[in-house]
Amino acid sequence: MSLLPELRYPSVPELVSTARALAAHRPGLCTLRQIGLSRGGRPLHLLSVGHARRAVLVVAGAHANEPTGGGTLQALAERVLHERDLRAETSWHFLLCADPDGASLHVTPAPRSLFDYHLGFYRPAGPEQPEWSPSVLPPDRLPPETLALLGVIDELRPYLQVTLHGTDLGGSWVQLTKDVPGLAEPFAKSAAELHIPVETGASDAAGWPRSGPGVRVMPGPETGVAYPSMPDDARHSTWYHAHRYGGLTAVVEVPMWAI
Repeated sequence: MSLLPELRYPSVPELVSTARALAAHRPGLCTLRQIGLSRGGRPLHLLSVGHARRAVLVVAGAHANEPTGGGTLQALAERVLHERDLRAETSWHFLLCADPDGASLHVTPAPRSLFDYHLGFYRPAGPEQPEWSPSVLPPDRLPPETLALLGVIDELRPYLQVTLHGTDLGGSWVQLTKDVPGLAEPFAKSAAELHIPVETGASDAAGWPRSGPGVRVMPGPETGVAYPSMPDDARHSTWYHAHRYGGLTAVVEVPMWAI
């Protein structure tokens, strides 16, 4: 079992440096700003491309042990910058890393094996995870990373929030807070073109309805939880905050490992 060839994950300082360079290169189109501080005093950066009122918010680094999102975010930001059609009617906003404290504690030095990867493993408990903490904590105890993310959602009112995650093993799949009819077909086509398997039995989505192969829909506010004995509830996560403004969230899971 090995990591995909020559795959390297950018660090948070590298992501910030790239974002700063993009903003300096196209100051009339791009802005980079600080939207808050982590519990450890690390800045939370948001890169914005375009000025359209209709907004997409892309979040990386919500889980420290899932570094695939940073490189994806960087590539997407550069593509949006160079392809005018992508920003003709939509502005794009990139939260470079939702948990920089966690990212500083998880070490991914281009591991050669799954064992190497776990030697440097770090992932905070649920109450300390920026997206998940509202599902297990009362509002007055939310960490500053969560409050910053919620503030950006309130400011931008995105019609779509995409949060970039990774799986240790298996295939790629998507979690939706609202069904997007027809998504499964282009998702499966893209995965096939990139030779990535599609995950059809993700344990994270046990009990959730399928919209198609590799696409699961989270329980809505009007439904009961899949497992009432569990202390957390996905419907209280930051993923559902976009619903206040008519939006939805897609949690994209990408495998880090290939056999």
